[in-house]
Amino acid sequence: METWVIILIVVVAIVVLLALAFALSKRSKVSKLRNREQAREHLQEAQIRGAQAEKEQALAEEQAARARRERAEVEERTRIAEQEARERAARAGEARSEADQLRAKAEKLAPDLAHDGQTQRTDVPHTEHPGDGGATRR
Repeated sequence: METWVIILIVVVAIVVLLALAFALSKRSKVSKLRNREQAREHLQEAQIRGAQAEKEQALAEEQAARARRERAEVEERTRIAEQEARERAARAGEARSEADQLRAKAEKLAPDLAHDGQTQRTDVPHTEHPGDGGATRR
């Protein structure tokens, strides 16, 4: 084989190898660019989901605070209603005591009047009627 053919084959082989190296290099760059773009998309998605998670967390905390506030309001209303019921029961006890005292005085003053059935006894249990506004037990 002649020398110039060998040189031509070597030059062609070197050119093919250089072209192959250039193609692989370009392919690697394209792959890196694609990976960077995909990473950028993932970061954007992560930011969006993070913002959504923070929003949901804030809404959950607000809902919990509202529930605590409502529970406190209900407890306060219950406490007030129970206090009013105790005060009403105390007034009823005082009224019953006064009635007993008046009955005793009436009996002292006119014993025959107290026994003829015209006085009403207060030691008989009073049944509440709907609309009396009394407290109910459950």
